[in-house]
Amino acid sequence: MLRVDHPSFRRALEEVEDSIDTAWQALCAESGVTPGTPEARDLAEVVLQDTSEFDWRVVDGALKQLTCSECGSGLGAGPLGCTACDRANGYRFAARETDRPGAQYLNEHALRVSSAVARTRHRYAPRVRAGYEIALPSLLAGKIPTTPQAQRAKDRINQLTDHELEQLIDPLPLYGDLS
Repeated sequence: MLRVDHPSFRRALEEVEDSIDTAWQALCAESGVTPGTPEARDLAEVVLQDTSEFDWRVVDGALKQLTCSECGSGLGAGPLGCTACDRANGYRFAARETDRPGAQYLNEHALRVSSAVARTRHRYAPRVRAGYEIALPSLLAGKIPTTPQAQRAKDRINQLTDHELEQLIDPLPLYGDLS
């Protein structure tokens, strides 16, 4: 079974998507805008003018509202090399990160990066995808690998073929216990 088909990965990705949709809907409600309308797309454009003013989930929600004029994909989710998507994908990383209650310090940053990789996996190499995607369920639970755990995982990932990487599911052999 491939990692992307595993229930724990699919649940984690769905939870991230739901949190992004909820954040976007909250901003729309706050702004008196109905989601899915031309006004919501205008609001998304406003958010992208200065992403540092918004939480990363709101920025990702704004990106989901827009279509790339160059490649026709969701803005920021097109193929590598699409100038507009490459630029828009970078916008998400200027947004605010507010640590969730009970989560370890810097967990929110790791969660944002992992979810960006998992949501636009075609933009990243298999070695990058493996570490971030495998950690995603643990990150959602508020845990984060230590630096030694992340370094050990990277060493192990670098020893595997692309096919073997896509079959990695369990974080324990890579990271050890993330509790």
